[in-house]
Amino acid sequence: MMTDHQRIHPDNDLESQTKPTIPLYPRNISKSDRRDPLQYDYFNPPLPKRKFQVRHSPPPKKKRSCCCRLLCCTFTILLILVIAISITIGTLYLAFRPKLPKYSVDRLRITQFNLSDNNNLFVTFDVTVIARNPNKKIGIYYVSGSNISAWYKETELCEGPLPNFYQGHRNITVLNLPLTGQTQDATGLVNTLQQQLQEEGKLPLNIKVNQNVRVKIGKLKLFRVKFHVRCEVVVDSIGADNDISISDSSCKFKLRL
Repeated sequence: MMTDHQRIHPDNDLESQTKPTIPLYPRNISKSDRRDPLQYDYFNPPLPKRKFQVRHSPPPKKKRSCCCRLLCCTFTILLILVIAISITIGTLYLAFRPKLPKYSVDRLRITQFNLSDNNNLFVTFDVTVIARNPNKKIGIYYVSGSNISAWYKETELCEGPLPNFYQGHRNITVLNLPLTGQTQDATGLVNTLQQQLQEEGKLPLNIKVNQNVRVKIGKLKLFRVKFHVRCEVVVDSIGADNDISISDSSCKFKLRL
C-alpha cells in the first residue's frame, strides 16, 4: 500500500507580502489633483505645474530730440569761439600793452556870442584840444564821421567837425577847432548864463567829442571803434573877443566797439 504523500502548500500571507514601492500618488501632486487610485495612470503621471517668473525690462531710454542736439552743438561752438577770442585778445594785450589815448582842452576863445533881435543866439568858439597817444606799438587813424560840441547843461551851444589824420606812436597832436552854433528862443538861456556868472564868477561848460578811429597794430588795421570824450571846463567869462581863463578841466574817456 502506497503511502500517501501529503502535499504541503505554502500559506501565502497577504499582509506579509512586500508592499509596492511605487506610491499611490506622486509627491508633488496636491490633494485637489488626486484621483481614484484605480483610475490613476502610474505610467503617465500628470506633469507638475510650472511657475514662470515675470521679468520686467527697464524702460527704454528717451532719445534726445533734434532740437536738444542742435542747442548742444550751438552752445559748444559758441563756447569754443569765446575761448579762442579770449586767448587772442589776451595774447595781443600782453604783446602790445595797449593804453587809452588822452585828451585835454588847452584853450577856449569865444569870438561870437550875440543875441539877435528875434531871440536867436549865435555862438562861435575856437577850441584848442590836445590829443596824446601814449602807446609804443599802436597807431591811431582818426577817420570821418567825428564831431566836437560845446554844451551848457542840456543845451548845445555850438559844434564842429574833426579832421581826419593819423597819430603815430607816442605822439602829441594839437588841434585848433572852430565851433559854430545857433540857438532859438535863447533869451532865458542868456539871462541864466549871466546870472550864474554874476553870482558865482564862473560858468561850467561841457566839451563833448565823438571820434571814430581805427587802431593800427604793426601793419594790421583793425575794425572801426568810437571814442566818447567828455571834458568839463570851468570858464570865467562868455564875452566875445575876451581871453577866457580855464580854471578847471577834466576829461572822461569811453570806448565803444
